[in-house]
Order: sequence, then structure tokens, then C-alpha cells
Amino acid sequence: MTVRTRIAPSPTGDPHVGTAYVALFNLCFARQHGGQFILRIEDTDQARSTDESERDILDALRWLGLEWDEGPDVGGPHGPYRQSERKNDYRAYAEALVEKGHAFYCFRTPDELERIREERKAQGLNPGIKGDLELPDNEVKRRMTAGEPYVIRMKVPDEGVCVIDDMLRGQVEIDWQQVDCQILLKSDGMPTYHLANVVDDHLMAITHVLRGEEWINSAPKHQLLYAYFGWEMPVLCHLPLLRNPDKSKLSKRKNPTSINFYERMGFVPEAVLNYLGRMGWSMPDGREKFSLQEMIDSFDIQRVSLGGPVFDVEKLRWLNGLWLREDLDDQAFVERLQKWWFNRESLEALVPHIRGRAEVFSDVAPMASFMFSGILNLKPEDFAHNKLEEGGVKRVLQFALWKLEAERHWTKDAIFADVKGLAKSMGLKMGDFMFPIFVAIAGTPNSWSVMDSMALLGPDMTRARLRHALQVLGGFSKKETKRVEKEYAALGAD
Repeated sequence: MTVRTRIAPSPTGDPHVGTAYVALFNLCFARQHGGQFILRIEDTDQARSTDESERDILDALRWLGLEWDEGPDVGGPHGPYRQSERKNDYRAYAEALVEKGHAFYCFRTPDELERIREERKAQGLNPGIKGDLELPDNEVKRRMTAGEPYVIRMKVPDEGVCVIDDMLRGQVEIDWQQVDCQILLKSDGMPTYHLANVVDDHLMAITHVLRGEEWINSAPKHQLLYAYFGWEMPVLCHLPLLRNPDKSKLSKRKNPTSINFYERMGFVPEAVLNYLGRMGWSMPDGREKFSLQEMIDSFDIQRVSLGGPVFDVEKLRWLNGLWLREDLDDQAFVERLQKWWFNRESLEALVPHIRGRAEVFSDVAPMASFMFSGILNLKPEDFAHNKLEEGGVKRVLQFALWKLEAERHWTKDAIFADVKGLAKSMGLKMGDFMFPIFVAIAGTPNSWSVMDSMALLGPDMTRARLRHALQVLGGFSKKETKRVEKEYAALGAD
């Protein structure tokens, strides 16, 4: 048997360090066994998937030094490697399950489903949707003839326990009462993750699935689908989730999670990959600094610890410093520095904003220092404004952050449209609205167009600086956040 592993990101946002972490372990496991590592794009969520996000993910993984044997950009014998390009195939598999009696057509509306959930709760039952939604064949035929929308759901046992074998955890037992009748095919004809995942892993001959532990509760559905189809299930391994320093689940609100942020900050990819390799795993000799090839040579999946690994940016900075000092000579250091930001392309982008303001070349460094910096050293008093109180400043920063987090087309025009529309919705003049944005991004209200600055800095650094500015001002409590979220929703900004 040839070992085949895969990483299957969804192109719905920034390239996440969690994706890189899981990709690294899949790559190392495959290489250690002389196998193959596949990249598949799971873009069944057509409303949120974008080409830009897919390119960002591929570029970020390649920046780290992770290479795949098959994928949407390199091809392979098991393509296509985008789920959206396999749409018609999934329907046939879902229909086959209906014919075998393992799935059914469901015509229930959201309101009906909510009522059923409430009734199950009242009876002391798990609120999951079960097989009592199934209609008689003649009623199904009548509704389909009438053109009523429907989904296809899988059938799930009402009683008993599902036993999942996991490489790290042994046997995991999950009560079938906790598992609902999962939708397999949506009303628009697109498959859900669960159907597409199982079908693709089978057709691509995936032998081992290494994924985050958040998917453990989905394992019964997947195991049941393999049984329904009569296919051999891949070996499962659920890796521990990355954690913030406070042990909460890694999230962008407490820790930068985009790979692009670390590239823009000036980390070297070897150090970032090295640090991800230390997330729950260790070298046999205890070394903290090691290369990708050294990790592959020594890799043993049983050395993974199930305790939630902590992703600490300060620890990563320390490790990055080792790579800078120990692995880069002066010439290599200069080359990396130039490639990072001090290159002709980057400087040419800055010149139009600098040339009209500078009188001597020595003006350039202090004027543009924020463009070459990471997280700025801000103080609460930097945001003092004669028109906005602190609460208003925080709302501007929070609303701008939420708006820009949803922006997938990062251009000056798109940013300007977002900001202008938000200022209008809040009833603020652009000058008053932009003051805290200028401070958060440039460290001062006296800079060139902050729209240009945000476009040049990129989405990840821009969002990170807005989050940092909120932290400097104390942010919002949980109770306040709920109220502010309602205020944002009421603006109709999205």
C-alpha cells in the first residue's frame, strides 16, 4: 500500500496557520513512509469561496516550503482537485444512497426544522435532526413533480454507540443519539463537506486522514458513509488544536493566525515551519531548532502529544532569531532583507507618497518607518480626539475591522468604498471617522492617504494593527461586544 495523505483547505479566507500545521504533519507522515501528499481545494461553499483566497493559500504554503505531489496547480491522475469542478459527480453518489435506502429526500423548511428541534428538546431528546423527517414515496414524488426544493440527508442510527479508531487516541466512542441526519446534497445541487470529503478521499485513494480534533464529532458520519458505499475507510488521526497562550482555541482576535501576517512581519519561513513542527511534537533528541528535512527524517506520529499546543508569537520570535543568527551569513541576511521589503518593487510603490513630502533623503526613514514596521507601539493617548469619545473611537476601529475582515478584494478602491460606506452609516464625517484609522495604521494622524497605506501593507497587517489598536484602548467586554455587534448589524454595513 502506498501511503497517501492530503490537506483540503477551503478558500474562504486568509491562509491560516492551522492549515499549515495540519499540512506539515500530513507531508511529514507521507514522506516518512515514502508516500504522496495531495492538496485539494474544498470550495463547496460557493458563496464565500474566492479565487484570491485559493491563490493566497497556495502561495502561503509554498512560501513555507511545503510542496504537494498532486493538486489543482500541478495536476495529477486523480483530478480535478477542486470540488466545484466535481459537482455533477457528487449528485450521483447521493442519489445512489437514496436508492439503497441509506439516505432520503428532505423537503422541510428551516422553520419546520426549528420546530422539530424544539419538540425534541422538550421531550428530553438530543435536538439533532433524525430520520423521522422522511416522507412516503408517493409524497416525495408529488413534491418533486411540483418542483419543491429539497436536500438529501443520510440516515443515522437512533441508538447505540459508534466506535472510531484513532491513531493517537485509540478507540473513541460517540453515542449515535448525538449525531443528526446530515445533509449530503444541498438544494442548489452542491454537496456538503461530509459527502464531498468522503467521496474525494475514496476516489483519490487517500489512506490516512490527519486532521484537527474538531472533526472528531463528524467521524461517525464519515465512517457510516464509507460503510454505506462499501468502501474501505482511511486510517484516522485527529491532531490536537492549536491554542492561544491563555489555552483558548487559537483565534485571530487573540493571536495573528494568517500565514501572510508572519511573512509580512519579516519572519523567515524556515523558522515558522520549525515552530509549527513543535506544536505537539518533538524531536527524539529534544532539539528545538530543526529543518523540514530533519523533521521528516525523524518523524513518528506517535510522538504527538494530545495536550493542546500553545502558539506563542514571542516564542516564535525567539526561534526566528536563532535562524537569522545561525543560518544566515551577512550576504544571505541582506538578500532575505531585500526580498522581504527593501526591494525595488516595494520602494517604487512608496515613492509617490514620499517624494512630495521629503526635502532631503534623511526625511524618508522617519516618514515611512511605519511601512517597514510590524505592530506599532501605540498608547491610549494617541487616540485622543476632540470630536470622538473613547467609546466612539473603539466603535470606529471595531466596525472598520469587521468590515475589512469581510473584504476579499484588497484594493485601494475596495477599501475606500468600505470605509466611506461605514462612515456614512455611522453618521460621521470622513475626517472624524478616519482619525483613529490613521493612528492605528500609521501611528499618527499626519500621514499620506491611509487607504494607500492599507493597500500596500496588505489585509493581514492592516487587520492586525486594527486589532492591536483596540487592545491598546482596552477593547470591549463580552457583554459590550454583544451590544456592539447588534449596533453593527443595525447599520446594515454588510
